[in-house]
Amino acid sequence: MRAILRLAILSAWSRRTTLGLMVVSIALSTTLLLAVERIRVDTRQSFMQSVSGVDLVVGPRSGAVQLMLYAVFHSGSATHNMRWESYQAIAKHPATEWAVPLSLGDSYRGFSVLGTTRDYFERFHFGDRQALQLASGQPFNTVFEAVLGSEVAARLGQRTGQRITLSHGFSNDSALGGSEHGDKPFTVVGVLAPTGTPVDRTVHVSLESITALHLDWSAGAPLPGLSIPAEMVRKFDLAPKEISATLVGLKQRPDVFRMQRFINDFRSEALMAVLPGVALDELWQTIGILERALLAISALVILVGLSGLAATLLAGLNERRRELAILRALGAGPLELFALLTLEGVLVTTFGALLGLAGLTIAGGAAAPWLLDKFAIVLTYGAPTANELGLLAAVIATGLLASLIPGWRAWRMSLADGLTPRI
Repeated sequence: MRAILRLAILSAWSRRTTLGLMVVSIALSTTLLLAVERIRVDTRQSFMQSVSGVDLVVGPRSGAVQLMLYAVFHSGSATHNMRWESYQAIAKHPATEWAVPLSLGDSYRGFSVLGTTRDYFERFHFGDRQALQLASGQPFNTVFEAVLGSEVAARLGQRTGQRITLSHGFSNDSALGGSEHGDKPFTVVGVLAPTGTPVDRTVHVSLESITALHLDWSAGAPLPGLSIPAEMVRKFDLAPKEISATLVGLKQRPDVFRMQRFINDFRSEALMAVLPGVALDELWQTIGILERALLAISALVILVGLSGLAATLLAGLNERRRELAILRALGAGPLELFALLTLEGVLVTTFGALLGLAGLTIAGGAAAPWLLDKFAIVLTYGAPTANELGLLAAVIATGLLASLIPGWRAWRMSLADGLTPRI
């Protein structure tokens, strides 16, 4: 067998140009397949770890997915708000350790504005219970101060000390009903470090700021003839009357279902409480068809590459008829010829697959900052995972199956067929 292996290596080397192109093709296909798998896993992990350390997300009764979309991902909007008194009742419940209110509805140049309290910067965690960190500045202290997510600051070139103007809703066009809060500018007092979560694409302000912005507004539009200057808003009661949702942390984890039942049966208004992990998994299942489609496309690319390998080896048989016949004349049996051709294909496939794995490592290191900046995907580094090794083995096994075809053709060739010229 060692002689067959050595002969297969030398034979492949003698045709290194043709087979080298096949190695590159298989390497690129393998890199694509493994990259899709790694991005799929890391995207799901980043998605599932958008919020951690939160036991319940509470909001007006609607759907679990809808609640998570606007409370955690700041996408879409609530059908209606929950009363401030309901939030206070939940925050004062004996099982509650902390509760952070969230108020959504405004925007800044296409980015969501989140009204909350300073506790948000201490209580909100992401990933493996990682806390929010400020890259510069400090959290807001008074009305009309804002803390920007890293992506907001980077894309718009904002830094601490600059002034920004928020918009009502998600329209930046003042012609669509005067949506800008131009009379009440905010000062940027802090910029958060990157997290790879929706926090990076959010402008954070105080709840009192949200109330102050809308003192002279009603039903989503400014009141005609009424304008309250920014310097006068502190004379009003800025305590919020409604919020969009709240994040809740409990003193003891086993109380989560009892607390969920208490909120779902809340008598003052219709509320719902969802477990973030369960709701995020349900949301991922909704969009999971995309990852399966990507894997299927990558698998098809691998099959096309390996089909090309089988075709190349088969086409080369006509040129190697005399070579194989001489091997037969020297005592090689049909089984040895079968092993020779099959082994060549397996060697090419294995080398291409390993080269593809190396390509994944190089491409992953180069693309990681870009993926984090553009898509908030935290790409992991390190040894191949069990799934990736399984895919690598599947590529090599498929290459083995593809190599059986030219091996079988070589096995069928007879000595006379190889020595008799075709006319």
